Amino acid sequence: MAEGRRIAIIGAGVVGTSTALFLQADGHDVTLIDPREPGSGTSSGNAGIISPGSCIPVATPGTLKQVPAMLLDPTSPLAVRWSCLPRLMPWLLRFVLASRPAQVEATQQALLSLVSRAAKEHDVLIQRTGAGYLVHRVGWLKVASSAESLRAHLGGDIAVYERLGVAHQVLAEGDSLEMEPALHPRLRHGLFMPVNRAIRHPQRYVERFAATFLAEGGRHLAASATGLRRQDGRVTAVETDRGPVEADHVVLCAGALSKRLAAEGGARVPLDAERGYHAMLPHPARTLSRPVYLAEHHFVLAPMEHGIRLTGGVEMASPTALPDWRRLRRLVPIARDALPGLDGEVQSEWLGFRPSTPDSRPVLGRAPDLANLWLAFGHQHIGMTLGPVTGRIVADLIAGRDPGVELAPFRPERRYW
Repeated sequence: MAEGRRIAIIGAGVVGTSTALFLQADGHDVTLIDPREPGSGTSSGNAGIISPGSCIPVATPGTLKQVPAMLLDPTSPLAVRWSCLPRLMPWLLRFVLASRPAQVEATQQALLSLVSRAAKEHDVLIQRTGAGYLVHRVGWLKVASSAESLRAHLGGDIAVYERLGVAHQVLAEGDSLEMEPALHPRLRHGLFMPVNRAIRHPQRYVERFAATFLAEGGRHLAASATGLRRQDGRVTAVETDRGPVEADHVVLCAGALSKRLAAEGGARVPLDAERGYHAMLPHPARTLSRPVYLAEHHFVLAPMEHGIRLTGGVEMASPTALPDWRRLRRLVPIARDALPGLDGEVQSEWLGFRPSTPDSRPVLGRAPDLANLWLAFGHQHIGMTLGPVTGRIVADLIAGRDPGVELAPFRPERRYW
């Protein structure tokens, strides 16, 4: 394919901005289309963890066994708006089927092929954009109050890490407190993921990507994509509420909002939005140096530039349903107990939408019916980790290069269960 094509990217989160940078490096004329500022949507609200070992899908046999108890626990990591259940049932049925052992094994292998390349591609973009000051090589600590509890909550994950060669360390008793002395003394047992990195301001990280893209001649159109103009099996333009954007190739990476436009390209993707919440609290006098996952309560305390971010859990509901802050607010006292001194008032609360497929695999590849429409969405809980490697893969596909990854597990027309 000749260089210098016009490429329109729908979505300016971490996936869209990463893709824009790699395509720009190939000499293309790239426009980002998003009504919001780059990085200000779902990419802004995560725990800021680059996790090269995150290869375990949400749907597993163990997850299904825990669901009934979770639904009865007001502080559990799962909530369902029962009024939305009829709409969710097709997705939930596929989710159950995707939890079969053979499917879980296939998904673990597929995800590992992506996440194992994540750090390398982050490094490429960090060097290009100067965003390294936001990234700390401190690993990720997961803690519990006893060895038995650690095994009960993380034993399945540890078995997967051992089998697949994912770097991890089961800590000796008390070592978790040596690493994070600000934690409550009872949290003496831990699992450490040493190669993980912490982004101290995810929104600013994506903004650095976008600023470099714009400074090097890229464009951001603050508009909503409303449809695709097609001719002879190809996209000729993206229709927006500010007029058409003509393009030789179009990349769809609009997260949870990708489903309708993907269908225009012949991809009937069972995509739904897992609603995720976070609360920001001021740093205590003795604070954390790395993200800490409280295994017994299923949430993360992540130190950011601007405070401690409490994030975790999934709410299944309509994307248009009003926020329900009750579950998040019930976690704040638990967080204050786990991190003594975390007694300041909540500074802000946030709701975002994780683009989720039933099998926890992103959608990567060419749309079935449109030769120049490329799909790159559905990254669920690991979008920040996979943004740059996704961008590299899309650039390789458009250039006709071998991406070095088997993409069949991520193809848009797969079974999803």
